[in-house]
Amino acid sequence: MKVRSTDIARWTVADVPDQRGRTVVVTGANSGIGFETARVLAEHGATVVLACRDVARARRAAARIRAGAPTPYRRVEPDVRVEQLDLASITSVRSAAERIRAAHPRLDLLINNAGVMRPPPGHTEDGFEPTFGINHLGHFALTGLLLDRLLATAGSRIVTVTSLLHRYGRIDVEHPHSLPSGERRSRRPYPDSKLANVMFTLDLQRRLAQAGVSTIAVAAHPGIARTELARHLPPPVRVFMGARMAPVMSWLIQSSQTGAWAPVRAAVDPDARGGEYYGPDGLFHSSGPPVVTGFSAHARDLGRQRRLWEESERLTGVMCLVESGQSLSS
Repeated sequence: MKVRSTDIARWTVADVPDQRGRTVVVTGANSGIGFETARVLAEHGATVVLACRDVARARRAAARIRAGAPTPYRRVEPDVRVEQLDLASITSVRSAAERIRAAHPRLDLLINNAGVMRPPPGHTEDGFEPTFGINHLGHFALTGLLLDRLLATAGSRIVTVTSLLHRYGRIDVEHPHSLPSGERRSRRPYPDSKLANVMFTLDLQRRLAQAGVSTIAVAAHPGIARTELARHLPPPVRVFMGARMAPVMSWLIQSSQTGAWAPVRAAVDPDARGGEYYGPDGLFHSSGPPVVTGFSAHARDLGRQRRLWEESERLTGVMCLVESGQSLSS
């Protein structure tokens, strides 16, 4: 793998180009990686839409970004908007996409960041296992419904935030009923959903390249970062991940601010190529500055990618027609 000059120099947010004139949608941007990603992009001049389930929390997050202390790269007063988006409801996804389309004719960047890990047992509004439904299916539908706006913008990108744990995922898309929907539950719902994120990115990029458009799809993972994602994990794990352990675990666990560097780089690096995967370069790829890293072999299976795409269209009712930049709802 070719080493880039920015990797040798240890890429940081100081390397983010001017984002003025760009419109960005970040899902799950009220906290953690999503918040930090939105903050950096807004401070570099982008108009950033915080697409979140909890509107009150999103508004507080927007206020925090606007009121943030000056930084060397804060070129303009941050322009931050809020849209209600519940990825556990395809109806909500459709409504959010309609509002975003109406308010923002130009769309440069979609960052599929929101996610859950080990949520309480249950189902989404549409009957899906919640981890898979929120982390993958909701984002698949949102991407499809905003795709024509992205394709109409030269150099636009779709960045999907996945996880190191995608390597432990296994999706048997040859037997579609084994996908975690309805009453069927995966033994590894989080790794499976993160594997689905990677497979979606790779298949989307293949389709974009075949269509000859300038839009690209890129993936990123934050390593191991302290965020609210761990809120449903057992207490000992939450303590291990907590701020009190930061002084002794910095080599393994990083802050949400540093964890956001990989998604930000995937979103703005002028040298990024479609289908690339950014993550920390430290020990176990858990912390450190972002570099181009690799996917699991399972994620690169073209047949499984295509089958997952077809099943995602069937389950969500959103058909992503990359060739013409259209999405159809059944």
